[in-house]
Amino acid sequence: MTVTRQDADGMRAVRGLEDGRASVRLRAALEVGTAPDPRLVDQVVERCAVEPEFFVRDMLTWALTRHPVAVTLPALLRETRSERAQARSQALHTLSKIGDRRGWPAITRTLLCDGDDEVARSAWRAAVVLVPEGEESALATVLATQLGRGGRETQLSLSRALAALGEVIVPALRAATMAPDPRVRTHALATERLLRDPDAGFEHAVEEAKRVVALAGPGQEGR
Repeated sequence: MTVTRQDADGMRAVRGLEDGRASVRLRAALEVGTAPDPRLVDQVVERCAVEPEFFVRDMLTWALTRHPVAVTLPALLRETRSERAQARSQALHTLSKIGDRRGWPAITRTLLCDGDDEVARSAWRAAVVLVPEGEESALATVLATQLGRGGRETQLSLSRALAALGEVIVPALRAATMAPDPRVRTHALATERLLRDPDAGFEHAVEEAKRVVALAGPGQEGR
């Protein structure tokens, strides 16, 4: 059997993705994206699940966006159900970059509330990109259940995702300002401030929200 130039290049790229040197893996990912070959999609998706370097993973995502959606979408949807957190996170991240709303059914409540912060953050970002028209309010209600979660980066990601949905988030935020947990109330107030004034900055919004929560009685912030 004759091995074509494309076959040879593809095999070399696949081997490169498993090289111990990050620079070689990065170059291999670039090659896969520069000369898309649908036969390599499964290997690239699999590599996303285990690749330790962020910048290589980012190049792998770019490479996948260069391939036909009809090929990449089924593979990515399978990965969102993986037991490996990085596999779920990277698949969701790539779905958000592709932006095809046929990926929306994969954005389940389970993923939006995933116990791994990176997976949840990826799910939030993907959700606001893929949410169908008319589903924004329901999505905001689910996202609001995560208010108060995690550290600064996680909270900032959630606030950005909510703010991206626009005014539909206001009822969910107002309800959250009545929550018994002061972290939830603070995060809800800070997110509402960001919605009203995107230039305020998250740190400033959080500090202002903390003052409001401290001065108000429990559950009084939204009144």
